[in-house]
Amino acid sequence: MIGTGDIGHRWSIGELAQASGVTVRTLHHYDEIGLLTASERTASGHRRYTEHDLRRLYRVRALRTLGLSLEEISGVLATSADDLVSMRHLLTTQLRKLGEHAARIEQLQSQILGLLSSIDDSSMPDPDQFMTTLEMISVFETYFTPEQREQLADRRAQLGPEAIEAAKTQWAGLVEEGLQHMRAGTPVEDPQVQDLVRRWDAVGNMFHVGEETKSVVQRMWEENSAQISQRLPWPAEQMTGLVAYMKQAREAV
Repeated sequence: MIGTGDIGHRWSIGELAQASGVTVRTLHHYDEIGLLTASERTASGHRRYTEHDLRRLYRVRALRTLGLSLEEISGVLATSADDLVSMRHLLTTQLRKLGEHAARIEQLQSQILGLLSSIDDSSMPDPDQFMTTLEMISVFETYFTPEQREQLADRRAQLGPEAIEAAKTQWAGLVEEGLQHMRAGTPVEDPQVQDLVRRWDAVGNMFHVGEETKSVVQRMWEENSAQISQRLPWPAEQMTGLVAYMKQAREAV
């Protein structure tokens, strides 16, 4: 673990990556573009990061969460000092952004209360309401690193709202199709089920950025399946069963 109070402490690139939540690949990229270069090297050429480097990495990550591009961050760091005044300003701005994030969490809570209110009135909310709420669930930020969230956001931006809405509609249809096969007891080796798996995965792959984010999504589902499925417009036990059914179908080939 990083201890900023430890004078003279040095970190390898792996230690810094693990403690700060960024990838080694990202740190290499920051080095290549001159955004964060290790101040020291060992006799064998390995990077060693100092406390000054650690503070710079914090500023990079904080500015990134504030929405600045890497090019803009480079300009900010080039014209601002690494002193108490600059750090105070950055932390104050970051704190304000966290307040805005807290407001969004409150909005999410209000949306979920709205869903519960509809259920209490014996009226099932429509799928769009569930989808909107799902997109805001804070568990997303618990499982994904800042880099992964940025990558996923970039991916959604590339797809555009029309493609995203079309994918949601397509996925809802695939869920219904999968539930029909599951209720009918269709063998997972059946060509129709195997075709369903291919189409299901194709929709999911539109939003993934490599195998890493896919594995995170799988872990998030495994650890929160009951919570997540309860917020979908299908009974929780059906969704849990369907995901298991689809997994069996993938393993059957």
